[in-house]
Amino acid sequence: MSRLLVTACTAALLIAAGPALAQSIGTGAGPTAQNIGGFADSPAIPAPTAATYPGTIRYEADITDLDHRVISVKQTIPARPGPLTLLYPKYLPGNHADSGPIQLLAGVVITASGQPVEWRRDAADPYAFHLDVPAGASEIEVSLQWLTQADNANWRVVMTPSIVNLEWEKAILYPAGYVSTGIMVEASVKLPAGWNYGTALTTVSHENDVARFEPVDLYTLVDSPMFAGANYRRIDIDPSGDDVHLNIVSDEPGNIAPTAEQLGLYENLVTQTDRLFGARHFDHYEFLVALTDQLGGIGLEHHRSSENTVAPDFFTNWGRSAGNRALLPHEYAHSWNGKYRRPADELTANYNVPTENSLLWVYEGQTEYWGDVLSARSGLHTLEQTRITLASRAAFYQNQPGRAWRNLQDTNNHNLLGYRVPGQWGSWMRGTSDYYDEAALIWLDADTLIRERTNDRKSLDDFARAMFGSGIEGSDGVWVPNGYTFADVVAALNGVTEYDWATFLRTRLDATGPEAEAPLDGIERAGYRLIYVDAPSAEEKAMNGGWGSDFQYSLGFSLQGPNNRIGGIRWGGPVYAAGIGAGWDLIAVGDKAATPEVLRTAVTDAKGDTAPIRLTLKSGSRIRTLDLMWTEGLRYPRLERIEGTPDRLADILAPLRR
Repeated sequence: MSRLLVTACTAALLIAAGPALAQSIGTGAGPTAQNIGGFADSPAIPAPTAATYPGTIRYEADITDLDHRVISVKQTIPARPGPLTLLYPKYLPGNHADSGPIQLLAGVVITASGQPVEWRRDAADPYAFHLDVPAGASEIEVSLQWLTQADNANWRVVMTPSIVNLEWEKAILYPAGYVSTGIMVEASVKLPAGWNYGTALTTVSHENDVARFEPVDLYTLVDSPMFAGANYRRIDIDPSGDDVHLNIVSDEPGNIAPTAEQLGLYENLVTQTDRLFGARHFDHYEFLVALTDQLGGIGLEHHRSSENTVAPDFFTNWGRSAGNRALLPHEYAHSWNGKYRRPADELTANYNVPTENSLLWVYEGQTEYWGDVLSARSGLHTLEQTRITLASRAAFYQNQPGRAWRNLQDTNNHNLLGYRVPGQWGSWMRGTSDYYDEAALIWLDADTLIRERTNDRKSLDDFARAMFGSGIEGSDGVWVPNGYTFADVVAALNGVTEYDWATFLRTRLDATGPEAEAPLDGIERAGYRLIYVDAPSAEEKAMNGGWGSDFQYSLGFSLQGPNNRIGGIRWGGPVYAAGIGAGWDLIAVGDKAATPEVLRTAVTDAKGDTAPIRLTLKSGSRIRTLDLMWTEGLRYPRLERIEGTPDRLADILAPLRR
């Protein structure tokens, strides 16, 4: 396939697109003292315009302070005398929220010609810094530190003794009043001695442990993070060229040991994704993969790369990694859905203009669907493993009481209510996972409906090509993003087969109460039904973390940790009805000390019996004894084949041959 390689012309291409991009995404400013009433000492924060910022910012990061876990940055910013406002990124791409960790920014010192320049934080918006560039100055220097954290309690770990995950937006200030494509940055990184790295940026030089990169606009810089490490390997996995790579870092060098068979599966992933979308909207793509239990967990999409953490033995204990193998396919599919094409209300002018998330059920939900499909088509998952994932997802939503009050559309706002804030009552609150997983069920519903209506001549694959891939003429190799709306989604579906797609989608997105049944029609149309069994298979245990402590669909909770903490309590379930909330540990089942196995045996023995299951629980100094009446035994979800119907699920998951 022909591809327009966008390397040295990248900056010119995106800057040229800046005015059109700004018009299509809006240029609204964030809150200021004036527009919320008060704080006379804070000037207005300039709204982003399509103008190009004069000059190129020099950005120098030092990631060598591994002992203190501190990343130090020096920026040289061209500047004219007079007022200037610098912004710290607030709304982070892929987070869909105002999650910029400004609390970890410290040591902000600004100078001009070696003399201090006073700065003052905006009184209403703490992400803005106001200053006056002195007369005669042509640039300012900004120094700062990103105080990364030693544990994942509040922010994820990004520095370990052998790995650093450098995300530029976490340690940068940029001039207000400009779109992100209109600000040029020339970046360099000082690395620990002997380290190497992966990034989508183009390296100009790597000498004396300093890597220097080709200048890019701020948008591209933020979209091109780095994984650096003492143990590093870059592997070509592009069967049709040399444009897609695994960049692997690891806590231990021996873990970077993918087999030829494993690498073949990732080559299959690249091939199957090419066949699905029909075009590539990048010049090259870099999977950044950390094999670690020390770095914080992440799966984050970028246009030409992705950040991914997996278990240290991901390759060396391949059988144990099955449940996490859909991560890279999901993030790769985001290059098409989420980066090249993304909801128009998320195409903000810069990182301090509020995002809206009305279409996350497409951005994340359909990508979740394609992640599962591509995992199967590439061989990373077997058909049975994919059916297990689907059964687990279907059972969760079939048993979700929160559907009574909160519709799926509203869960798209969850990140804006508090970035992925966990709650004690997830089954009642609903949240982030819903616009991924429930939406994936909706897209299975749409796929099977298209296949049924067209006698299996067309499918959601045709929608993917039209919406995200080769259906966009002249897009092969071009990676300037463009937005889509709900109307665009409906039009693309109608382009595959005429149907009342707007009603189809809105019914599933907006329903609450008795009308809000889990969207399981696609499973039946695919040739299966959801059932429950009393004993999971070995494959089901492997895919679902053992399932040995999961009693969600029987007693309505899970056992967590060595103290058998009662967690994940299902709202309205048996243990909830007995008055149990958060903070209780199970200490005995009948007259036996509690273990998951003892509880499983008790639930099994009580099946069809009239005797209650006696549980003894402890919370602090309190002890409670419960007699639970549950006679249906253990229940684990499974998909059962509906005989005499087309196995459309097998068709969906079969590798594409063209």
